[in-house]
Amino acid sequence: MTALVASLAVLLFYNPQPDHPEVGRMAAIATLMAILWITDAVPLAATALIPIVAFPLAGILESNLIAKAYVNSIIFLFIGGFLIALSMERWNLHRRIALNIIYAIGRRADLLILGFMVACGFLSMWISNTATAVMMLPVGLAVIGKMEDEFGREKAHSVALALMLGIAYGCTIGGVSTLVGTPPNLAFIRIIQETFPEAPPITFGNWLIMGVPYSMILLAVTWFLLTHVLCRFDKTLTLDRSVIRSELKQMGPIRFEEKVVLVVFACTVFLWTFRRDLNLGAFTLPGWSSLWSGFKNVDDGTIAVAMALILFFLPASRNEKAERILEMDVFGRLPWGIILLFGGGFALASGFASSGLSMHIGESFRALGDIPIPVLLLVICLTVTFLTELTSNVATITMLLPILVAWAASLGIHPLLFAIPATISASMAFMMPVATPPNAVVFGSQRIRIIEMARTGLILNLFAVGLTLLAVYVFFPLVTGAQFGEFPAWAK
Repeated sequence: MTALVASLAVLLFYNPQPDHPEVGRMAAIATLMAILWITDAVPLAATALIPIVAFPLAGILESNLIAKAYVNSIIFLFIGGFLIALSMERWNLHRRIALNIIYAIGRRADLLILGFMVACGFLSMWISNTATAVMMLPVGLAVIGKMEDEFGREKAHSVALALMLGIAYGCTIGGVSTLVGTPPNLAFIRIIQETFPEAPPITFGNWLIMGVPYSMILLAVTWFLLTHVLCRFDKTLTLDRSVIRSELKQMGPIRFEEKVVLVVFACTVFLWTFRRDLNLGAFTLPGWSSLWSGFKNVDDGTIAVAMALILFFLPASRNEKAERILEMDVFGRLPWGIILLFGGGFALASGFASSGLSMHIGESFRALGDIPIPVLLLVICLTVTFLTELTSNVATITMLLPILVAWAASLGIHPLLFAIPATISASMAFMMPVATPPNAVVFGSQRIRIIEMARTGLILNLFAVGLTLLAVYVFFPLVTGAQFGEFPAWAK
């Protein structure tokens, strides 16, 4: 009811451009969707469908144009990547990778926690961070159980706390590394395309240049803070790796199906990373798409779907040709709610641009005067980080990005200079159990109190904000191909 009343009030009393009434109508629709997303009064995916009905009635966009927002290359990138991830889950390849990483790093308590975090971070680069947390939690609890039996629950609590938080934070941090690792990254790519159709695309490889160093530094600092500052414990404690060894022994030798999925996965990562030229500063790695003119029409979504299709054709074993690596039932496991949420966000971005609301908001922000760019970036990062402690990160970035890029354009600032830190900050919520699915998963272990997660998460939130600002200043030219003082022609 609150959302409807607020939306109606905007529709009746907010008409900033009488010659263009669609600006006020778009503001009313955006208000309705924002409140519904923030309050979660109805399912997020249901709210995402509102533009299909509201935009044609409001004279903002035709129905066929709105529908295109829900089916595009970014959606197929997500679907293809998720299908490959589900093939890893089906044949337990992700579990084998995680257990080997954990076992290899060491048996000392702090090093074993590092092993869990590295395993979670690596897997979350490619598969759902929720699925990674769910998979790793039982392994972590088994290790904690052995430790509590040996040292007592009270003495082992600090290690248990660090391990549980390490699993959650490792999953979250790893997802930022790649475009497919976390939903806000994919939403960012498409919203920029919708708002600025002439802007050059940011490819999978471009994002890796910034995402991987950022995640590695944040993961290392998070591990140090958890094990040496925030959750101090006796460093002489050693953990019995027999639990990990037993899990690996039960899995047996690597199977044919796991090898097939591993090869397809490795080929996909290679094709994503080296599709376009990679500018590494001192030199540029040429991309394979320049080898033949036909490759120039291929994008990351094409690669994801093509590699996923291979898994539907390959037999699951040399002797059982009736079963394939992937079967039809996998489509029932796709997160269609998230896919619709993406589409709704993309449609909202199209509505902002088509109605002229983005331009109006950007012009309005000029009244704020000249504010130093570092201050603006700090405010953006802090706002997005703490807002996503209570709201969906995809919904948050979907609502804010069209406004932020319009604001940047009105100030003569490169729009991506606002958009990139906002997108990263949308994933950097470490304080509350409801902030991210991995937080909720480990909180369910009953080894963590809210005050412990909030206290630890607050420090990490603030550090992540500082690291985000530093990463943007260092890597922005490499990711975008533009300098800070440059205002691109496509943004005018």
